[in-house]
Amino acid sequence: MAKILQGKVKWLVLAVVLVAAAVGGYMYYNSQQEASKANINADLVETQRQSLKSVVSATGTIRPVDSVEVSSKITARIKSVLVKENDTVKAGQTVAILDGKDYEATKDQATYKVNNTRSKYNRAEYLYSIGAKSKEELEDAEYDYDTAESSLSKTESDLAETVITAPMDGVVVGEPKSAGTMAVQGNSNPTVIMTIADMSRKQIIAKVDETDIGSVKVGQKATFTVDTYNGKTFTATVSRISQTDVTNSWNINTSSTSTSTPTVIYYYVILDVDDPDNLLLPAMTARVDIVTDEKENALVVPISALKTDSSGSYVMVASGKEQEKRYVSTGIYSDEYVEITDGLTDGEQLVVSYKSKSGSNNNMGGPPPPPPM
Repeated sequence: MAKILQGKVKWLVLAVVLVAAAVGGYMYYNSQQEASKANINADLVETQRQSLKSVVSATGTIRPVDSVEVSSKITARIKSVLVKENDTVKAGQTVAILDGKDYEATKDQATYKVNNTRSKYNRAEYLYSIGAKSKEELEDAEYDYDTAESSLSKTESDLAETVITAPMDGVVVGEPKSAGTMAVQGNSNPTVIMTIADMSRKQIIAKVDETDIGSVKVGQKATFTVDTYNGKTFTATVSRISQTDVTNSWNINTSSTSTSTPTVIYYYVILDVDDPDNLLLPAMTARVDIVTDEKENALVVPISALKTDSSGSYVMVASGKEQEKRYVSTGIYSDEYVEITDGLTDGEQLVVSYKSKSGSNNNMGGPPPPPPM
């Protein structure tokens, strides 16, 4: 009886073990399926076609194409200013008058000296003709006369400079100097009486990073915004690209004597602005997007779906419950999308990020983790 009972217990234990093994295997199988689903239930995107623009962004300052600082060629006090800020002027128009009293007095003295030396020269010439004066005395009288005439010519020229005229058609930009201000001549730092600019033609001088300057070409179109006109977009065209960086850091003769090297190198890019309504003002800050390339009906994917390794660029293609690592060829980039020129077709689904069962994001730029064994 004991042996029979002992045998039944063994069979019962064996049955329990088999049931436990079956339940465990089923649960393990389900866990693997859930893990696989967790991997494939990542964020998916579909390839699509759209117009794509590649742009270089930069910040610049608006300025007139043509402008001139009006200064004096003589040193004198400003007697009167005949224009004010925002006035429109024509080339040759009188815009200011300097006090010319000192120059008028100097002219009177120079005129007297010319008359005096002319008389002396004429007398010396006569006396020389009759042998009463030497040739040397005649030449001295002639020299004095020529010198007096040169002084008079210089004085007359200075007196003419007391009348300040506009050198070009344009608009008075900024407040002119007021009457009573001393206008100082000079080649290095003369007094600027006023600034006149042609406000019908404007441009942007923008700074472009050295990593982007190779993509920028003369003739490329651009759009830009300014803070003053929120929501309004203006257009411009690249007209000139500087051949040296903004600080001339390559030139040891002109760059700073500091041994430090700028962390970022910028180049000036000049853009001609379209402003038919004359809304833009000098010194406004422009945020510019230069269109360096453009494609219609391009096959694109989000940049976040594109990965790279030592072999090149690739994406993870979702196929049923599997993920396929597929290498692709890329074209132009925008801020959010990249053109795929080879390796994908319309409508394929791509994995953007990989999620663990706990929901954490394991997308670190490489391929997804292998399924559990």
